[in-house]
Amino acid sequence: MPLLQNHIAVITGAGSGIGRAIAKGYASEGARVVLLDMNEQAAASVAGEIRDAGGKAESFLLDVTKREDCVAIARRVADKIGQVSILVNNAGIARRNGMLGAAEAVINDWEDIIAINLTGVFNVTHAFLEPLRAAKGRIVNIGSIQSFVHLKTPSSPAYTASKHGVLGFTKALAAELGKDGVRVNAIGPGFIETPLNEKVRASNPALAKVFVDHTPLGRAGTAEDIVGPAVFLASDLSAYVSGSIVMVDGGYRTV
Repeated sequence: MPLLQNHIAVITGAGSGIGRAIAKGYASEGARVVLLDMNEQAAASVAGEIRDAGGKAESFLLDVTKREDCVAIARRVADKIGQVSILVNNAGIARRNGMLGAAEAVINDWEDIIAINLTGVFNVTHAFLEPLRAAKGRIVNIGSIQSFVHLKTPSSPAYTASKHGVLGFTKALAAELGKDGVRVNAIGPGFIETPLNEKVRASNPALAKVFVDHTPLGRAGTAEDIVGPAVFLASDLSAYVSGSIVMVDGGYRTV
């Protein structure tokens, strides 16, 4: 029997990269997936791919920074699709301007990154909280190696702060929602090749080399490398796992 049979799973940022891979992976394990993304066309395209492969998928436009829109989507999903039992908070952005850059850029980075990467996680989780509690559901938040460290390579303090916040939010929710049977965990990707960092990889191959050279497995990760841990944390295989972060970084943090 597929690991996620009879589950309805909502994935944010599902139009590309890690979110796309998780949505397809969940569908292949029997879940009915709901893809949410600011890029409505991209999410619809992935949903179409899933349906063409025999899976069940719907897609909706969502800006996770807009709290009222998150609430409206949760209601729409409940009315049209059913009770959500899995939520993956994946939507996020990354920028590499340091604190000593131009003031306007630094401030814009802080406001945009925190709004999407951290407040967005709160907004979507809060909107879907009641069906998740009713279903004794599972929440999977996408953190980072920067949930623990600030990289020596160029990276914004806002991104590091946001991913530290995601891990703290994960632990706080796990502690509070455990009595309801809701499990809350995170995944900590390392250097994963996705459209999010495609331009950086193309323009600065030396930066990519720094990551790979520091990684014991000797390669960058792919979005598909995140799927197995995401399925594990959403399935009954992890029935006694909550408040944890599964690192998917090729061993980066061990050296």
